Amino acid sequence: MPDNPLRKIPKVDMILESRGFKSLKSRFPELVLKEALHEYLDDLRLEIKNGLKSVVPGIDEIIREVSLRTQALVEPGLKRVINATGVIIHTNLGRSVLAKEAIDAIMKIATGYSNLEYNLEKGTRGSRYDHCAAVLKRLTSAGDALVVNNNAGAVFLVLNTLAEGKEVIISRGELIEIGGSFRVPDVMEKSGALLKEVGTTNRTYIEDFERAIGDNTGLIMKAHTSNYRIRGFTHEASSEELVRLGVKYGIPTYFDTGSGLFHAYAGFGHTGEPVISDELKAGFDVISFSGDKLLGAPQAGIILGKEECLDIIKHNPITRALRPDKFTLAGLEATLLLCLDPVSAARKIPTIAMISGSKEDLTRRARRLASHLKKRCPGADISVVDIESEVGGGSFPDMMIPSAGIALVSSGMTADACEKRLRQRPVPVIARIEKERLLFDMRTVLAHDETDLAAAIISVYTDAP
Repeated sequence: MPDNPLRKIPKVDMILESRGFKSLKSRFPELVLKEALHEYLDDLRLEIKNGLKSVVPGIDEIIREVSLRTQALVEPGLKRVINATGVIIHTNLGRSVLAKEAIDAIMKIATGYSNLEYNLEKGTRGSRYDHCAAVLKRLTSAGDALVVNNNAGAVFLVLNTLAEGKEVIISRGELIEIGGSFRVPDVMEKSGALLKEVGTTNRTYIEDFERAIGDNTGLIMKAHTSNYRIRGFTHEASSEELVRLGVKYGIPTYFDTGSGLFHAYAGFGHTGEPVISDELKAGFDVISFSGDKLLGAPQAGIILGKEECLDIIKHNPITRALRPDKFTLAGLEATLLLCLDPVSAARKIPTIAMISGSKEDLTRRARRLASHLKKRCPGADISVVDIESEVGGGSFPDMMIPSAGIALVSSGMTADACEKRLRQRPVPVIARIEKERLLFDMRTVLAHDETDLAAAIISVYTDAP
């Protein structure tokens, strides 16, 4: 049919030979350009067939669309975002922000060779695990330490090493599930250990553990309920009771503490979060926790405990499959060195600084930003509001922190529409919506992100219909 719009689409050869496409080849890989072109033409044909488009674009417009699509294809999918949600350890947004000292340490290792597995004193092969083990032992007085790639790996490794084919006794109320459907019973099954749950959801006594001990008992385990609390008519066996029971029957004891709190920092109050050194003093044979939560370091699983247990764990062949890379170890060691001085750690580790930051400081920052935005955002009702932040990351589930933020309401745009536009910015902004208001919690907006946050909000509101 002579009037068929499909016949009017420029031929691929004509597009490839056009000046515009040749110009794009100087900016983008040709393979990606051609992929974007073919995808665009396929979409265009489909739109024409479905009656969604009747006018066929010319070569110049096609080139513009291909340029936009190619740009999206060559940009990294993992990108920096501004966290204005008020959730400090936000699992979906990369958990803890690293201290400057940790970033500097990673950069030094990334830009050259390192002594990752080289003993500088002896001039022989060394162990990557030694770099963090020394400072971990100083921090906690643990007999030995091992770092793996995350705490899920640490739990798996401990269970497989100490209890493969044997029963692991744990309270029914501690059979936790965390993000990504990570469930203790499932990990235990995959490790080869046999689950033996005792007690009830809300009340478990040391006698329940003792009655469960048999010839095939391999481990007594405790798991911190890091992302929920059971209240009311409750009871749990204490760390000291479990350790004494393990000693009595010659059974190793293991505590998965979850987040990894090294110090009872000033201002945290009574939170129920276990302090690592206190649990080691209680006598557990092995303890494990995350590096990228309350410690404020890169993602890692940290295993501490008695030297004889750690030696067995280190020699498990699975350990190699879980080993961390040089960047993790560099950032972790730098963060651990900061933790040697709790006062310095509270100031320099962003996660700790955000948790303990004063509402007064946040209110001043919010007022300054709101004053700037009011001058630049016509049609937007902008106010400073009192809100609450949370720690997140399976830490301090009961702890709501008084905070300050900015609330935006637009007469010409819904909160959902504004939130979507902010997510699509070159530096995406992630905020939260409450009562049809878009809220920006200043507790999690880093100081160096304020300029980009303001620019994003101004752009969205000045472009609003």
